[in-house]
Amino acid sequence: MVVTSSGSTRHHSGRESATRLGDESGLVNETTSLLGPGKAVPPDGNNSGPEYGATQSDEDVIKNDEGKPLPLRQIFFLCYARAIEPLAFFSIFPYVSQMVQDNGNVSDTDVGFYSGVIESLFSLTQAVVMLFWGRLADRIGRKPVLVFSLIGVTVATSLFGMARSIDQMILFRCIAGVFAGTIVTIRTMIAEHSTPSTQARAFSWFAFSGNLGIFLGPLLGGALVDPVRQFPSIFGDNQFFHNYPYALSSFVVALVGATAALTSALFVEETLKKEPVITAGDDEVAESQPPVKHHDMSTWELIKAPGVGIVIYTYGHIMVLAFAYTAIVPVFWSTPVHLGGYGFTPMQNSLLMGMNGAAQAAWLLLIFPPLQKRIGSNGVIRLCAAAYPAFLLSCPLGNVLLRAGTTASTNIFWIFVPISLVIGCGVSMSFTAIQLVVNDVSPSPKVLGTLNALALTGISVLRALTPALSTSLFAIGARTQLVGGHAIWILLALFSSGLSLVVKHLPAPKKDSSSSRT
Repeated sequence: MVVTSSGSTRHHSGRESATRLGDESGLVNETTSLLGPGKAVPPDGNNSGPEYGATQSDEDVIKNDEGKPLPLRQIFFLCYARAIEPLAFFSIFPYVSQMVQDNGNVSDTDVGFYSGVIESLFSLTQAVVMLFWGRLADRIGRKPVLVFSLIGVTVATSLFGMARSIDQMILFRCIAGVFAGTIVTIRTMIAEHSTPSTQARAFSWFAFSGNLGIFLGPLLGGALVDPVRQFPSIFGDNQFFHNYPYALSSFVVALVGATAALTSALFVEETLKKEPVITAGDDEVAESQPPVKHHDMSTWELIKAPGVGIVIYTYGHIMVLAFAYTAIVPVFWSTPVHLGGYGFTPMQNSLLMGMNGAAQAAWLLLIFPPLQKRIGSNGVIRLCAAAYPAFLLSCPLGNVLLRAGTTASTNIFWIFVPISLVIGCGVSMSFTAIQLVVNDVSPSPKVLGTLNALALTGISVLRALTPALSTSLFAIGARTQLVGGHAIWILLALFSSGLSLVVKHLPAPKKDSSSSRT
């Protein structure tokens, strides 16, 4: 007797248990990457063929899977491709406002509106097509979707730099968002390359590569815009870049995308495993084994699957905090002290941003893997949820120290802020931990791509809306001086406190249920 992932019991023969392994045995657990490992047993029971291994018990499969090393070469190429989406998304931020002015001749008061629309359309378009890419990856394979999406993002990004009107900017930005199959496919492929002992390390590199794209995108965008003016000795006589001052930036980002498409096409391996086909001679076995229909689940059926709904909500809760903090902090650091900020110079802003990135990388690459192995993904999220309110409230506390205006309070500020930033960046571990929980709650490996797409659909909407909303609330608080200009931080701290309540309802690791046997 086996306890399934839904908690019900089911009696079946040893042959049925073996053939269904990975679909419903629930061998995946919180420290396990969802994927039912091991080779399938052929319907006729002859497991001596080259494509089949001998019949294995559940414990044997787990043991064999545990010993599989992480395919570093595959993870490297997938992480390289992972950096392309945030690289393309953030690279336009340094110059999009000026580009709107040049292409649209709009008034200064309207520039912010059009810039915000163009920035958000990428994520909103992603949200519309994400499920399509996820289901397509589950149907035809991960690799073709990955390569095709990378090519699409590359072409659309290169065209954006040559846009000569706001309508063209909107069109090319939407096209780039349409080819958003990269992120959902890469998440799925990294999960399918992972084992119980390697998934935390694999996804820590996945998260790091995403942060690297976020960091490098604005740098490339700002450094290469209008090369005729910035580098007259090299591009001064180039008429093309005189006519298209934003083209070089988009071309370089597109070139990186093209190299990712090429390396993915040449070196990345397909991870979607095809089910063995039952032939006409296998009628008896086919009758005793009702076909598994996980891969035919509708979106609504997937949402209603045990644990899926609360996991997707928790994912959204965590990412709202992440998007809001990321959007507010640069504005907050630059805001004058008397309005509730730190009054940092651009150089100080850059230094703190660099420290923030380095701290996140250290937490993700060095701390998260062993910590996740010790306390599990749910445990990491609980720990981060407990730390979030204090981390968020440390921001206005720094302003209180500066407003005191004494030498002692200023000295304390310069000790307190870097330390609180480095320690507080540990909450970034929750971003990776919730991804592992999403993988674990998947009803079957056959719908993993669709499940990731479903989760990322909501995240794309949140990424489009949260930054504008949170910075607007910060601006209102600074203008009205509500709670000394600190209202947004109190609001976020209260919202983060709710995360501790949400985490209590996350599904238990599947190992707990699957290991109960009689």
